[in-house]
Amino acid sequence: MGWWQEQKWQRWQARHPLPETAWRNVCTTLPLLSGLSEALLARLGVRSWRVLFELRLSLPRGVEWSVEAHLAMAAQVALMSLGWSDRRALEALGDTREIIVVPGAFRRHVQELDDFGVMHEFDDERAGETSQGGPVVLSLEDIERCGDWQGFNVIIHEFAHKLDMTGNMAVDGQPALPAHIDSRAWYDTFMHAWDALQATLERGEVPAIDDYAATHPSEFFAVCCEYFFSAPDLLENTWPDLYALLVRYFDQNPLERLHALKSDHDDVAKPSS
Repeated sequence: MGWWQEQKWQRWQARHPLPETAWRNVCTTLPLLSGLSEALLARLGVRSWRVLFELRLSLPRGVEWSVEAHLAMAAQVALMSLGWSDRRALEALGDTREIIVVPGAFRRHVQELDDFGVMHEFDDERAGETSQGGPVVLSLEDIERCGDWQGFNVIIHEFAHKLDMTGNMAVDGQPALPAHIDSRAWYDTFMHAWDALQATLERGEVPAIDDYAATHPSEFFAVCCEYFFSAPDLLENTWPDLYALLVRYFDQNPLERLHALKSDHDDVAKPSS
């Protein structure tokens, strides 16, 4: 099936090549792509185009997206696996077959069993939702907030859950790991940061990252992935060991790009002598 799907992609790509003008517009208007080399932007363009080939997109009634809008969303999905091989990047999509975009945040009635066997029921407002074997659901309002360096990205958050699901059925914050990362080291690093976050909240202090990360290890992983790509300076300042681990996992370092971007901005802002 993998061989057949690859052949389908190659034939589709030959008939429908990446729209270069639209892609160039995305490259110049999506802040998260700042600092990527021309070679990496070219790779990201092809992979973004493949995301749109692999995944069906359902938009709210009456909403129409430009080619640039499709590519901008797909680019944020593909950015996560940009440092990986083509095969591993494709495998990162896991069982995802569809992205469903809804108008805004939505509510779900949730039932959760805690560690003591007590069932809790509550209504939860969500900007996105992911399930094993199901689609990725994203709020249009929140998609429109994505793409900058402010620490929020529902696209990356929900697809981080899909990465989590590649590890095992538990959805516990530990995705399938490459051979060069020890699973125990991963667990210890994340648990150290998790415990630090819980201690911060118990002291009544405001944490450095979104406190939603403290609700479950899987949410902690997803929120950390958001910050890794969209606020790497904050994540690295808070938990440098965790940030370094994610650099090894994703095989890329967004902080270097952000530093270069800030340096360029400072150079432009300096008054001429």
